[in-house]
Amino acid sequence: MKFPEEERVKRLIGRSPIQLTPLTGGCIADVCRMDFEDGEKLVLKTGAAGAGLDLEGYMLQYLASHSDLPVPEVLCANDDLLIMAYIKAGSPLTPAAQEHAADLLASLHNIVVDRFGFEKDTVIGSLRQPNPWTKDWVEFFRDQRLIYMAEEAVKSGSLKPSSLSRIEALCAQLDRWLLTPVQASLIHGDMWGGNILCKDGRIAGFVDPAIYYADPEIELAFSTLFDTFGSPFFNRYAEHRPFLPGFFEERRDIYNLYPLLVHLKLFGGSYAARVEATLTRFGF
Repeated sequence: MKFPEEERVKRLIGRSPIQLTPLTGGCIADVCRMDFEDGEKLVLKTGAAGAGLDLEGYMLQYLASHSDLPVPEVLCANDDLLIMAYIKAGSPLTPAAQEHAADLLASLHNIVVDRFGFEKDTVIGSLRQPNPWTKDWVEFFRDQRLIYMAEEAVKSGSLKPSSLSRIEALCAQLDRWLLTPVQASLIHGDMWGGNILCKDGRIAGFVDPAIYYADPEIELAFSTLFDTFGSPFFNRYAEHRPFLPGFFEERRDIYNLYPLLVHLKLFGGSYAARVEATLTRFGF
């Protein structure tokens, strides 16, 4: 069969698929399953120039080599094209699967270093995610997450300059709510249901990472933004890594300002109102 990337795929892996099947979840890039004559199935992800798919491949390989988190094997990663193993999934995120996810993420979060950031800048979706090594978590979250992404949203017209001023005012007082952990944990970084593959009550794989070393609470907060996990996950996670007081009451909403700004930059729409509601809640 013919498709736009056929010659390129054949050049990269030495053969062409006999069938292409579109897959869901491609918010930033197009995703399909490639079926080959010998029965093997691979995933092809393509995007425009600057999509950062080479970084996505790098992050998947980093997780595979540094953790036990199940991720697809990467066969080829270029800026606008990614080929990886196909993980058969499609089951719902049941309570049993949530408990398995808690085991896996608690183990991931036990991988620690003494600084926050990463060895290179990464991406979240198609957006650059700066990761300069920083000793202080509050400083890192303030400068490299909230202020950086808010400024990017203003540049694109997604966020009003007055809202940026309110975010800067909140950032000046972040240490009222946030603490710097003793160690920084490796996180997946984009933890919502669309990036979790389930099969028969187990987690088959995680995809679309946005990794760096962080306070793992930011990961746990993100998982509540779209109601990805519920009590089965959080109860099990707490058995491994107990929650500090104030996470659910305050810090969760502050941390979720970052993914809200990301979604605002990418998609616009109602996310601006959610950002402003959080700022109002904290008095800004």
